[in-house]
Amino acid sequence: MNQPRRDAAAQLQDLIGFVQAAPSPFHAAEEVARRLVAAGARRVDGTRPLPAEPGGYVLVRDGAVAAWVLPDAAGAGRPPALRIIGAHTDSPGFTLKPDPQDESAGYARARVEVYGGALLNSWLDREVEFAGRVADRRGGVHLVRTGPVARIPQLAIHLHREIGQEGLRLDRQRHTPPLLGIGGDLRGHLAAAAGIDRGDLAGWELITADTQPPRTFGLAGEFLASGRLDNLLSVHAALIALEDLLAAGGQPADRAGEAFIPLFIANDHEEVGSATATGAAGPMLAELADRILAAAGVAGPDRHLALARSTCISADGAHGVHPNYPEEHEPGHRPMLNAGPVLKVNANRRYATDAVGQALWARLVDAAREATGAEIAEQAFVSANHKPCGSTIGPLTATRLGIRVVDVGAPMLSMHSARELTGARDPWLLTAVLAAWWAGR
Repeated sequence: MNQPRRDAAAQLQDLIGFVQAAPSPFHAAEEVARRLVAAGARRVDGTRPLPAEPGGYVLVRDGAVAAWVLPDAAGAGRPPALRIIGAHTDSPGFTLKPDPQDESAGYARARVEVYGGALLNSWLDREVEFAGRVADRRGGVHLVRTGPVARIPQLAIHLHREIGQEGLRLDRQRHTPPLLGIGGDLRGHLAAAAGIDRGDLAGWELITADTQPPRTFGLAGEFLASGRLDNLLSVHAALIALEDLLAAGGQPADRAGEAFIPLFIANDHEEVGSATATGAAGPMLAELADRILAAAGVAGPDRHLALARSTCISADGAHGVHPNYPEEHEPGHRPMLNAGPVLKVNANRRYATDAVGQALWARLVDAAREATGAEIAEQAFVSANHKPCGSTIGPLTATRLGIRVVDVGAPMLSMHSARELTGARDPWLLTAVLAAWWAGR
């Protein structure tokens, strides 16, 4: 297995650039595609037959993206299995409503709707932009980002003396509309950002993004603070692993010498349940798996044989132990930042990991240690019995495809905040283990 081309510090800076280039799922999908094309992959149109020639390919569908590498069919043994890494491109925040603007007390405000399980208080007193896509009346679609145009101002303590005793209580409808200006025209601003006339603007899917850049901090610079780490950190880790695979020639084989097909998918809408055409509960991955296997010459009963040997690693954010709330964690399972990626287990199958998946992950951690020389702990997260467990695309993928899925992720704090926190080494450590998966271990 080749060692990763980047060290931890270099990958961290690359992640910072990636997050800044991806303020929305649509931007994230396009940035993944742009980078993979630069690495040698070919962008394909999902409405046309998929190519059958060996090599790397990438496909964008709305705010989701998929990429794969077809092996050389020469000397192939059994039908090639799929080695899938799954992630998601969306993050919690506020989306812009169809009638985007109102007025209150002489100020222009944006009309917004809460998207996903956002920590609302974390969005207060931040200069935010709207980012995503707009559609014009002719059917054209434009990626846009407004730059810092909005802020949700908090009420001063002098006007809310009770906050010390009652805590902050935000009404999602009354207290979260962002301030835009004294007058002004948000619709016109969106049209200008898209390069179209105001009257041509027909629709949009836009979400808030914090405009404060990511940054490292800590006494030794050991932490990274950034928006959208859940789940752009995992998207980026898989992207790096795939770029490295393409740079190495893109012809992976397992320990028995049999070819397999690396497949990366980053779905949209995970934060709201995934039940969309581009979400993990939709048909995108199953359809692509069929089409990719057909392009590789796998058809009929051989398709079932290929899927029976296929596995997915579902990479999403994992909860690191919180130093101020350790009692909220399961006592025997308290993942630390900068120690290594986390295996996620739940008896009620909110995570899909089983015993065989645990053993697979242990082998991959061993391979990553060997390749990097790094200390990588085998960490696991299990929810405490008094806490409900979140979920991922993992159980949905297992259900849709009938394949083994292993749920993992980099540990973080402040999950679902406008500004999340992870360790400075965690992106690199996650990539090292994911790279071992596609290196045939």
